[in-house]
Amino acid sequence: GDRHCQFGVWAPECQLVEVQLLTEPSRQIALEKQDDGYWQREVEGVSPGDRYGFCLDGEEMLPDPASQWQPEGVHQASAVVDHGTYRWRDGDWRGIPLADFIIYELHVGTFTPAGTFEAIIDRLDYLKTLGITALELMPVAQFPGDRNWGYDGVYPFAVQQSYGGVDGLKSLVDACHQAGMAVVLDVVYNHFGPEGNYSSQFGPYMTDRYQTPWGKAINYDQAHSDGVRHFFISNARYWFEQFHIDALRLDALHAVYDFGAKHFLAELAEKTQGLAARLNRPLYLIGESDLNDVRLIHPPEKGGYGLDAQWCDDFHHALHVRLTGETQGYYQDFGDRQSLVTAYRQRFVYDWKYSPFRQRHHGSDARDCPAQQFVVCSQNHDQVGNRMLGDRLSQLVSFEGLKLAASAVLLSPYVPLLFMGEEYGETQPFYYFVSHGDRQLNEAVRQGRKAEFADFHDQGEPPDPAKPETFEQSQLNWALLNTDPHQALFRYYQRLIYLRKHLAIGLSDQQSYPPTVQERQGVIQLVGQSQQTSWILLLNFEAVTISLTSVALEPTPPGPGQYAWEKQLDSASVEWGGSGMVAPSTIGCNASVTLAPFNALLYQAIS
Repeated sequence: GDRHCQFGVWAPECQLVEVQLLTEPSRQIALEKQDDGYWQREVEGVSPGDRYGFCLDGEEMLPDPASQWQPEGVHQASAVVDHGTYRWRDGDWRGIPLADFIIYELHVGTFTPAGTFEAIIDRLDYLKTLGITALELMPVAQFPGDRNWGYDGVYPFAVQQSYGGVDGLKSLVDACHQAGMAVVLDVVYNHFGPEGNYSSQFGPYMTDRYQTPWGKAINYDQAHSDGVRHFFISNARYWFEQFHIDALRLDALHAVYDFGAKHFLAELAEKTQGLAARLNRPLYLIGESDLNDVRLIHPPEKGGYGLDAQWCDDFHHALHVRLTGETQGYYQDFGDRQSLVTAYRQRFVYDWKYSPFRQRHHGSDARDCPAQQFVVCSQNHDQVGNRMLGDRLSQLVSFEGLKLAASAVLLSPYVPLLFMGEEYGETQPFYYFVSHGDRQLNEAVRQGRKAEFADFHDQGEPPDPAKPETFEQSQLNWALLNTDPHQALFRYYQRLIYLRKHLAIGLSDQQSYPPTVQERQGVIQLVGQSQQTSWILLLNFEAVTISLTSVALEPTPPGPGQYAWEKQLDSASVEWGGSGMVAPSTIGCNASVTLAPFNALLYQAIS
């Protein structure tokens, strides 16, 4: 305030650090060395938007590793931000329980034609009508160019300029909270992107001891790692405090290496819980990992790191194989028809079981972990975008199969996640795309993508990630929503989300019990119970009509007396674009039920 700005940077091995202000006239001011390798100084005559950088030991100016604004891109000067100028309107927001999250994952650049935070605000009424309770943004940290998934970010504190920058993101979060929606932000704490990363010139942010699929690992346990840990923990705090973010999705934690006695993730969780207590609202950390390791979400007293939840890839893979029959690549591990039943019962299919794909034992037992600690889906950015042709489930299964997949996810006991457009059966692909300024880097990306598809034995050439058309073809086609069967599918998703809330399936506001799960004749049956009611979900994964006799009815509905079962949902109904072959509206105890091909049925106990 009052044109005073405090500059600070971590440069533990430098002898001289200066801030260079690109004002008229240009100024170069030496910073004062503090403890633990930090340099700081308060400077007068600085206004929001002023460009600056740091000079290390008399060398040329570099952007700030903790820059909050890169107006001219990743290679140019940083700019001063004043967070005190934004006037928040979400003062009544106190967050929602994680178990109540119904997550909608989107990519800012392809969700709308404009590709901005502001354009998303115009769609919040649509998402609220659908029933979404949490919006998840793929990474928005500044990356090279204006087309990227976001995992090539090189300034973890800077909001992507082409999306709308600092105030654009704040406006979106503000609007979400006023609409009753939480916001999840995807962050990358396992690597820096390959272009525009100058952090290693300031200090040992990276280490050669470990390698990730994207190059050097972040230094969390070697010399000077305290400063690196502080950098990323400060980043999490920054999003929670300055942007009112509710949850962070932590990307690819299997590539976060730390063999110290206190893992970086444990420290991050501890600091986040302390911040939540000070802010008086819940703050969540949701991990993504392919290790099936319960240490991520176990509490410290059980030897865990204390994260709140993690993505459960096993559920997606088992569901995908059951729907599509694909068994190439890592899908070969889920060819057993019982895999999906196992995922419903045990969270992880691989709980220290031999994995043919990995050719070793894999995973840990997660049965002691609550269902709300697992995020499941039928599609997400990885599982669509990492297919060579970016094809969505709508291109792989029938319309009845799409409804069956939605039912399997949204009526599961886990936290459900939707990927943008799936709710109306979007047919546009979602490709991998970049806009690096380095031609050699673009060529390396092309070759890397081809190599990734070797495990899946895909033939042909993947789309060129660097071409603008690849990005443009990945944008949603909102016009589909106004046509059938897409409109029918949207209404079906609405009904599923309503039923999930109405029956307290997986929700926290009423005590519920784990459903019992079994499979008969290709039909998976889940029987669930809360304090208020009981329900039966039947999922027919076969392409033929199946008649089930003596449908199991345990656990019994709460309370004494006679009861029957009333149908709440039938995916074969004409209302949802089905064949019209519908099951009875009411059935008695131990009834027989006939299911249409790829049919989902939901019954609720009534007195």
